[in-house]
Amino acid sequence: MENNNNQEINQENTHDTYVMNYTEPNIQKPKKKGGRFKKTLSYVAVGLVCTVVGGVASGAAVLYGLPKTDLFKDTALYKSIAGSVNTSTSVYDGHPTQIAATSGAMTISDIAKKVGPAVVAITTTIQTQQGFFGSQAAQGVGTGMIINENGNILTNYHVVEGAQQVKVTLSNNKQVNAKVINSDPNYDVAVLKITDSVKVPAVVEIGDSDNLQVGESVVAIGNPLGTDFFGSVTTGIVSALNRKIDGDGSTNKQGQTSSSSGLSYIQTDAAINSGNSGGPLINARGQVIGINTAKIKQSGVEGLGFAIPINAVKNKISDLSKPVLMIGIQGTEIDKTLSEQYNLPIGLYIKDVSDFSPAEKAGLKRGDVIIKFDGQKVTTFNEVTTIKNKHKSGDKVSVTVSRDGKETNLTLTLVAE
Repeated sequence: MENNNNQEINQENTHDTYVMNYTEPNIQKPKKKGGRFKKTLSYVAVGLVCTVVGGVASGAAVLYGLPKTDLFKDTALYKSIAGSVNTSTSVYDGHPTQIAATSGAMTISDIAKKVGPAVVAITTTIQTQQGFFGSQAAQGVGTGMIINENGNILTNYHVVEGAQQVKVTLSNNKQVNAKVINSDPNYDVAVLKITDSVKVPAVVEIGDSDNLQVGESVVAIGNPLGTDFFGSVTTGIVSALNRKIDGDGSTNKQGQTSSSSGLSYIQTDAAINSGNSGGPLINARGQVIGINTAKIKQSGVEGLGFAIPINAVKNKISDLSKPVLMIGIQGTEIDKTLSEQYNLPIGLYIKDVSDFSPAEKAGLKRGDVIIKFDGQKVTTFNEVTTIKNKHKSGDKVSVTVSRDGKETNLTLTLVAE
C-alpha cells in the first residue's frame, strides 16, 4: 500500500549534516579611532617625563595613574617605575595584594609566542546554486585552534557551515587539508581534523572561563579580514560576563538566534573582526577561556566583541571529536502549523532516504514521520543529533515512525560517515 504520508512539503531540506548557507555574524571592518592605544601612549609619555623630572615621588603618582591590567603589570616600563616606588606608601595602598593575586601572568609577547603557533587560518569552499547557470564556488575564511597532537581543531560552526572543502593554514604558512568531524550548531562550535600527514606546531591550553572577572585582561589571536592578516594579536579586557546577544539576526536550523539558543557570552573590547571567528580568547596565563565569535555591527558602536565561554563547550569537545553517525535521510521538521496544514503528526518528515544507508536498511521510507528516536520523543533534527552523540558506530537504536496513520517500530544501526 502506498504511504499516505507521501506528500510534498514545501520546506527547506534538512539532513544528517544540517547544512545551511554561510553567514558571518555581526562583523564588519571597524572604524579607526585613537581610543585605548592613544591613551596608553599618553600615559607612557607622561610616565617617562615624570620619572626623569620628578623622581620617585612623581613616579609614584604616575604609577597610580597607569593602567592596572594584569598584562600591563608585566611590562618593562611598569616594573621600572614600580621599582622606584615604596609600595607601603598611602599613594599605592593595596596594590601589592593585586600583584600577588595575579602571579603567573604572562606578557602579551609571551602569550603570543605560546598560543600563536596553535592558531590556524581556515579557508572553506562552498558551492552555491546559480539557477540555470549551475553552481558557483564561494570562499569563506575563519580562525581555529589546534586542541591536540592528532590535529583536531576547534572553531565556530558558522566558519565551516556548508563547506564542501576545508583547508587549514598553519602558523608556519603550510597549507593542509582538513575535514569537519562533527559540529553542534546550537553552540556554534565544530571540530575539524587535519587529514594530511603533518606534525602540528603547537596545541592550546584550555582554561576555566568560570573564574573570569570583569576587568581581567585578555588577548585575541586570529585572522581579521582574511589570511592577509594571519595571526594578528589584539588585547583588551573582559567588559562583561553572561551577555545575551541576538547576533546579526541569522538563525540556525531550529530558527534559534544566539540568545534563544541559551548561550551566554563573554563581552570584550579586544578587537574581533571578520575572520577572527573561531579563534581563541586568552587569559593572562596563556589559557584559552573563550572562542571569539561575533561583533556588534551598528553605526557608532565600537569595542563590542563577544566570545563563547570555553566552559560552555568544554564537555562537548570529546563528543565532537568523534565522527558523525549517519542515518541517511533528508527531511523536514513538522511543527504544529505544518501538522495542521498537512494532517501529519508532529515529528520529522522523511523526504528522501539515501541508497544503501542505515535508514534504508532499517526500513525507513519516504513519507514516514519519525516521532521517537532511541525511545525518546523527537521534534527537531538537533534532538536526534544529541541522542546520536551518546552512541558509537555500530550501536542499534529504535526508531518509531508514523506510517499510514499507524505507529511502526524499526531498528536502525548507526554507522560513522
